[in-house]
Amino acid sequence: MESIDHAILLGAVVMTAGILLGVFSSRFGVPFLLVFLGVGMAAGVDGPGGIRFSNTWLSFLVGNIALAVILLDGGLRTRLATFRVALRPSLSLATLGVVITAVLVGAFASWLLGIDWKLGLLLGAIVGSTDAAAVFSLLNGSGVRLTERVASVLEIESGINDPMAIFLTLTLIEWITSPQGLSPGALVTRLVVQFGVGGILGAALGYCLANVMERVNVAEGLQAILVCSGGCMVWAIVQTAGGSGFLAVYLTGMIVGNREHAVGGDTMRAMDGMAWLAQSAMFLLLGLLVSPHRIWDIALPAAAVALFLMCVARPVSVWISLLPFRFNAREKGFVAWVGLRGAVPIVLSLFPMLQGMKDSGLLFRVAFAVVLASLLCQGTTVALAARLARVLRPLYNEPLSRERMRGTQAPALELMQFEVAANSPVDSLRADQLELPMRSRLMTVARDGALVPLDRAILRAGDTVSVLAPGGVLPVLSRLFLTSGPPPAWDQVTYDFLLAGQASLADVAALYGTRALLPHEQLSTLEQAMLAVFRSPPVEGDALEIAGLRLTVTRMDGPRIVQVGLLLPRPVAAGAGDGTNHRWRRRHRARPGLDRVSRPSRRKP
Repeated sequence: MESIDHAILLGAVVMTAGILLGVFSSRFGVPFLLVFLGVGMAAGVDGPGGIRFSNTWLSFLVGNIALAVILLDGGLRTRLATFRVALRPSLSLATLGVVITAVLVGAFASWLLGIDWKLGLLLGAIVGSTDAAAVFSLLNGSGVRLTERVASVLEIESGINDPMAIFLTLTLIEWITSPQGLSPGALVTRLVVQFGVGGILGAALGYCLANVMERVNVAEGLQAILVCSGGCMVWAIVQTAGGSGFLAVYLTGMIVGNREHAVGGDTMRAMDGMAWLAQSAMFLLLGLLVSPHRIWDIALPAAAVALFLMCVARPVSVWISLLPFRFNAREKGFVAWVGLRGAVPIVLSLFPMLQGMKDSGLLFRVAFAVVLASLLCQGTTVALAARLARVLRPLYNEPLSRERMRGTQAPALELMQFEVAANSPVDSLRADQLELPMRSRLMTVARDGALVPLDRAILRAGDTVSVLAPGGVLPVLSRLFLTSGPPPAWDQVTYDFLLAGQASLADVAALYGTRALLPHEQLSTLEQAMLAVFRSPPVEGDALEIAGLRLTVTRMDGPRIVQVGLLLPRPVAAGAGDGTNHRWRRRHRARPGLDRVSRPSRRKP
């Protein structure tokens, strides 16, 4: 009994220390997961904790369960709309990119470590995939808001690239241990089974689980447990059938999360806690499993492998995989740098140890060192890399609360509450004069604990307003209610006019264009002309130039561009720009066919 008490006490102390240190270290940009890994190592045999732990099978079991929960949570938060933007490039990165990374790292490791080239390829396959736990945790917890295309690619890639890494790892283990039993036909069959069975069964079982979640009315806490148990059940069934359970559980989460009545906001918050519990427990246990002094023995070659992976193999694989898609050099560079390695390589490195392979301990130690280097170097510099690559979305403050409304048509409406900031654009404005985005409505204004009638409410700093609106307009509402101080300077404005996507390109070009339209552009709307130029599905924030018009996608409804921002030319120099600026201002008269929505003010409201 005393040993059980001690074990519970040690586990609670280690978990508490990891959380508290993580909160402190996050101020310096250190990822939470790196802290948990470090706390596990400190509690292990070489640290002050002195805990001797060498149960590889238990670590493998906990790692698989934790990865299933993490991928399920990631799928629940993935909107189907992101697949329109990022599915094809993500699939390319998750398949071709993993293979290229494995080959390059394998060749370098076999040369550097002096091991057999097959063992080098096995090491490359083990560290070849990005980690969903690390990527989801970093993107959600770092406060960095990336552009939709880049964020979607990173999230979907990390969610679906595990099957390829597992397939390569298991295939190479079988090739090394019994090469005569692996034929080209068996190789192709295994690949088809892994992805085919995982995808088909994952979608089918996810559909069944979504129907169950919609029809079973249980408490929110039990609902989260039901989702987790259902996801783990899907993982186990698909793994037993020979498919990829990780791909299946990710698809299951995505299908359940996109069903209107399957999960609510409280369930999603409970799932967030379960995902964090799974991540922390997994990294603590993996930290306990390693002996730091044995990693120190191969520190230099392992660091060289990690550096080669981060600076050569990953960038080359990203560049080749994204060649057919519309990504500029800055976006490719950022995607390459944020290819974080985490628990997946460590869990995969346990496969050779469970098989009793020669040099399996070396593979485990190198993979562990690569994960440490990735979390330390890449994980701590995500915000800096995002700023340098200019892939950040404009920052906005979060509302006091937001609740998804059931029974509303897609995109679903949310009830959001904001506290009006001092000197915000709506301060001292009558409530009935607010210009809100489409499908948005002001519901209540609360002041000093009482509701103020909307027909005679004048908004004041400190008022709590409730707005019913689509979730996609949150940045607009945040800037409206929560942004204090003057609006951006003239040279920071990304557009001067908001035009409807169905506005005639010929009408706009007649007013503001600097070249004649081509014959095929004469009858086009702004939406049609922009879609013809974009080589891949656009996202909000994408900009281009047509007939001298600087156009920015400001609002989309699914694949449709419903609102476009027009930026007028700026004078090159202050002295030379007066005449040009006045000439353009005299032409700021919108024709009826343009359906002008609004123009951002350049002075304090």
